[in-house]
Amino acid sequence: MTIKEAQRLVDEWIKQYGVRYFSELTNMAVLTEEVGELARVMARKYGDQSFKAGEEENFGEEMADVLWVLICLANQTGVDLTEELRKSIEKKTNRDSLRHIQNPKLKA
Repeated sequence: MTIKEAQRLVDEWIKQYGVRYFSELTNMAVLTEEVGELARVMARKYGDQSFKAGEEENFGEEMADVLWVLICLANQTGVDLTEELRKSIEKKTNRDSLRHIQNPKLKA
C-alpha cells in the first residue's frame, strides 16, 4: 500500500463508518494520546519500567494508531503526505548529507 492509497482508504473508512472526521484540534489531541501509548510501550521494553500484568509489546498496533490519526489530520488539512515526505527526505539530504557521517558519536 502506498501512502496515497492509505490516505484514500482512511478517508473512505471515515466516510463509511466514522460519520465524519473529528475536528482537527480533537485529532491533534488524539495523536498526542496515541504517541503517549507508543511511548509507554517503548518505556517498558527499552526503558526502566516493566510491563504490567496483561500488557503486551504491541509496537505495531501503537505505531499504526499514530499513523492513522496522522493520516486523518493530513486528509483534513489537504496535505499530500507522499509529496511532503519526498520533500522532507530531500531537505534532510541537503542539510545533513555529511553531518551524521562525520559525527564521531555515531561511529562504532
